Amino acid sequence: MQPSTRIGLLTLTLMSVSAIISLRNLPMMAIHGWASVFYLGLSGILFLIPISLACAELASAWPKKGGVYAWVAEAYGTNTGLLAIWLEWAESVVWLPAVLSFIASIFAYLINPSLANNPLFLYVTMMVVLWSTTFLNFLSIRTTGRMSAMGVLFGTIIPGIVIIGLGVYWICDDTLSQITLTPAAADFVPVLNWSNMVFFTGVLLGFAGIEVAAYHIQDVESPKKLFPQATFLATFLILSISILGALAIAAVLPAEQISLASGVMQAFEAFFVALNLKWMVPILALMIFIGALALLNTWIIGPSRGLYASAEFGNLPRLCKVANRYGSPYQILIMQAVIGTILATTFLLMPSVNASYWILTVLAAQLILMMYFLIFVAVIRLRYTQPDTPRPYQIPGGKFGLWLTAGVGAFSCVFSFLIGFIPPAEMSVGNPIVYSLTLLAGIIIFSLPPYFWRVSS
Repeated sequence: MQPSTRIGLLTLTLMSVSAIISLRNLPMMAIHGWASVFYLGLSGILFLIPISLACAELASAWPKKGGVYAWVAEAYGTNTGLLAIWLEWAESVVWLPAVLSFIASIFAYLINPSLANNPLFLYVTMMVVLWSTTFLNFLSIRTTGRMSAMGVLFGTIIPGIVIIGLGVYWICDDTLSQITLTPAAADFVPVLNWSNMVFFTGVLLGFAGIEVAAYHIQDVESPKKLFPQATFLATFLILSISILGALAIAAVLPAEQISLASGVMQAFEAFFVALNLKWMVPILALMIFIGALALLNTWIIGPSRGLYASAEFGNLPRLCKVANRYGSPYQILIMQAVIGTILATTFLLMPSVNASYWILTVLAAQLILMMYFLIFVAVIRLRYTQPDTPRPYQIPGGKFGLWLTAGVGAFSCVFSFLIGFIPPAEMSVGNPIVYSLTLLAGIIIFSLPPYFWRVSS
């Protein structure tokens, strides 16, 4: 590659930011007001930075097709690598209904905002969107790629700037704001009981995807210098945008009224009604709806293509190795849509939309945290078993830096995985025992397929 085409600091930083930032994650943090600064900041230090550095080292030393599968398989064998790539795909499938509920709630604001809390309306809309987007991805990637390109601009950047700007205006007027402009130190530190700490699990899911930038480590101009700089800069931008967006929602909505699925549109409606600009609500809703559809398209095809690409390495079933004449892994897409349809029924069974959204969020987070844990232990093992493998980028600080970085990240994964079984105090999720057993059953069910494939192969 010619030097003129190599990736620089700005491009690498924006890759990380675009892989993470999404408005749909803001309501979850807005519930905590100024304490969201604590949750997001601590999560950045304990997870976001460690996983970025670990993935960078692995990607620089083993820049192989298959990504996560290749890294974990190099350290622990193909069976564990298969489990890792399967968990990455399974997480995206479990998370699909939560993304779909966000889209359905935005669509409700184009028709009748009260429908955003109607489980039946949400379910029907989610099914129409899920299957329509699935069939769309049977076509050429070039066709669906144009749609995905609109996602960041319409679904995040423009609405994000608007909501942060309105939030700053709101917070500066103490007569309007639900949170004070001059918070006390105690406002930043939540009550650290188990039911509050469970929100770390949801926050870490919001940071999933940071490993995408690491895949390009071989194309970075000076990886040892630029990747740490890009990681810290991206972390600063991600946390800043997330914190400001969450505070904007917290400023205009009382915590007990915030919906995890439609909190963004709730905030826009409250802002614009108060400013006598209610006509702006459907405009923002349409922008976010179009952008969210584009981003959903990426969620549907991206992990499916990753599983398809890894099929040639592992003992995956035949359906994972089949593509149509456009190169689309259509059988994986159908399997994904069927599972998503089944999981979406939680919106009809759970006591509230918030409860459904939360349980799917936690299950998705626990699955992806298992994968990230495998990445952390893989980077440690490979430093010892293959010390002579060239690493254009290496976690700084020698073996002490390695153990500190990967150790902190692995601990964060285990801790967040375990506390995910504790129901949050801020919402009703039904019987706590049933809640925990439902999560445990989901983890077991979604972790078993690779085991059965190994036994039958």
